Amino acid sequence: MKSVSTVFGAAFLSLCASGLALAHAPIPVRVVVVTTFEIGKDTGDTAGEYQNWIEKLPLQQTIPAPGTDHDVMHYNPDLHVLGIASGEGPEHMASAITSLVLDPRFDLRHAYFVLAGIGGIDPNFGTIGSAVWAPRVINGGLSHLVDPREIPASWPDGFTPVQGSTPDEKPRPALHSGMGDMEYTLDPALVQWAYGLTKDIALPDNAGLKASRLRYTGFAAAQKPPSVQLGDTISGETFWVGAKMNQWAERWVKYWTDGQGVMATTAEEDVAFCQALALQGKAGRVDPKRALILRTASNFDMPPPGQSAAQLLSDEAHETGFSGFQASVDAAYTVGSVVVKELATHWDRYGKALPSAQSSAP
Repeated sequence: MKSVSTVFGAAFLSLCASGLALAHAPIPVRVVVVTTFEIGKDTGDTAGEYQNWIEKLPLQQTIPAPGTDHDVMHYNPDLHVLGIASGEGPEHMASAITSLVLDPRFDLRHAYFVLAGIGGIDPNFGTIGSAVWAPRVINGGLSHLVDPREIPASWPDGFTPVQGSTPDEKPRPALHSGMGDMEYTLDPALVQWAYGLTKDIALPDNAGLKASRLRYTGFAAAQKPPSVQLGDTISGETFWVGAKMNQWAERWVKYWTDGQGVMATTAEEDVAFCQALALQGKAGRVDPKRALILRTASNFDMPPPGQSAAQLLSDEAHETGFSGFQASVDAAYTVGSVVVKELATHWDRYGKALPSAQSSAP
């Protein structure tokens, strides 16, 4: 009969061997699909951002993720694609990405990260149901703010850089400093490649989308059918709404990009996504150049002529009430999955080298 110590020792050695095997053979990941929320269950009910990926790609394997907002991740072992739902807001996003990158079960040094989520859209740029690849992310949540009732008459709005005291502080403060991170530029060649691969995808239109956009008289871009586009996203935790705030956002994007940026979409989590990848990139755990952001338009960020901002806020007080909600959720998968599948199924081409703006799927 074996002694207790012998049995315990054998079990301990077995556990150590398993740990070593895990350390030397992590779960292979080619692409991480990052979504921010799911409405109810992960499958079988009304789809949020995450469910389409689980059911359609599919991500058929469940991986426990204790200590995260969503508790589980999903994985396709044939494509080596991992999907996560971070939870809404920048805090959840930063925590989720950091937790994932530090998870010893995965080696993400060469993985691509595709954030595919819904957001608002500027009617001066586009329309609901559209899908927009972001060349840049601008931080809309970090600033000084003077109450609009107290701003000088010469100011366009009450927002100034946190590193300055006037709306157009010159010279423009540094984009990255101890005060915070104000702008991230994603790899231009990778973004152009993703856009080139998907720009001709026909996105569905319907009577509800047409009725919503027809109210935006005088906004030519808003009245066009949904399409795949390129445009910058402004990221902040406050759900602002209205024409005045939209004017600020357009100005803010221009200011922090030295006039090069084009305000397109609004979102919460994108700066945190970039920050987490940039910091983990310093440690060599990920390659921040392998990141893409796709925002699909669930709603306009300002009301149509004749409607107040408060009325629009009341109409769209819940995510499922957004005029383009279902179309945007579907577009995120329809467009994003083309890029994810191309990267995952041609790993011999994209594993060691990023796609160029000229290379696309044969």
